Amino acid sequence: MKRTPTVFGCLLFVVAATAFAQNVPDTNRHYFPPNGPGWAQPGGGHGQNLVYHAPGPVIQLAKVVCIFWGPSFNDTTSPDYTYAQTLISFRNQFGTTPEYNVITQYYQNLGSGNQYVQQSNLALNTGDWFDTSTPPTNVTDAAVQGEVLLYLSSHAFDDSTIYEVFIPSSSYSSSGSSTSCGGPNLAYCAYHGYFSSGGNTVKYSIEPYPSCGGCSISGWTAAQNQEHFVCHETREAVTDQQLNAWFDHRGNEADDKCAWSPAPFFGTGGYGYQYEWSNAVGGCVKTQ
Repeated sequence: MKRTPTVFGCLLFVVAATAFAQNVPDTNRHYFPPNGPGWAQPGGGHGQNLVYHAPGPVIQLAKVVCIFWGPSFNDTTSPDYTYAQTLISFRNQFGTTPEYNVITQYYQNLGSGNQYVQQSNLALNTGDWFDTSTPPTNVTDAAVQGEVLLYLSSHAFDDSTIYEVFIPSSSYSSSGSSTSCGGPNLAYCAYHGYFSSGGNTVKYSIEPYPSCGGCSISGWTAAQNQEHFVCHETREAVTDQQLNAWFDHRGNEADDKCAWSPAPFFGTGGYGYQYEWSNAVGGCVKTQ
């Protein structure tokens, strides 16, 4: 089911033809808005549980491929090298943490009974990629999809994998006239979505550099702020991979309902996380 834009969930659906995947008629994306006054905030609806919109699929045993686009991520003399390695380390442990375990209460029903999300090694049999070409300053959604397809041109597609693209602070993400940190019209910090290519449904996210106040927490490093967004986008891609599974009556996905409030925290491994909505307790929790 398609959801129309809503102030509460800041959920936008965008139709865009792409030069990189001409067989893709449209692309659906779900955005994480910045923190602070002036931006429509997710969350709200506390006490209103997520609803399963059968037969929307989840990713039962998820994996995450990290795609670092830009020469600085593979340059040992650059701070971006440490940033990238820290994010890989975060991904390596995230799928087996109590913070991830919260989403194991969510499931899909495709006719053979309920199949629940499970904890998983998100790094299992994945090959991260360092693309040392320089991304454009303005990285459009078509460019993000193109980068994922470039990766898939030399790596086998996996239906349980989320392909997460990271760009340096010298670039910003754009979706129509809206942009991430670094762009002229800040409207979101990150997003996840999906598109079709070669008969496959490709799940992906864009993780722009958190270089602005609306997408960062005072006292946190860039890597810690980005861990917060990876946490958010990964769990949402698992529980609502095609934007037709788990969300509430306002259009909020699981992480939306607890985005920015309660305040993000340092959890397992000392990494940055945010609270997650739990239907089991009817509220935001750190772990389960």
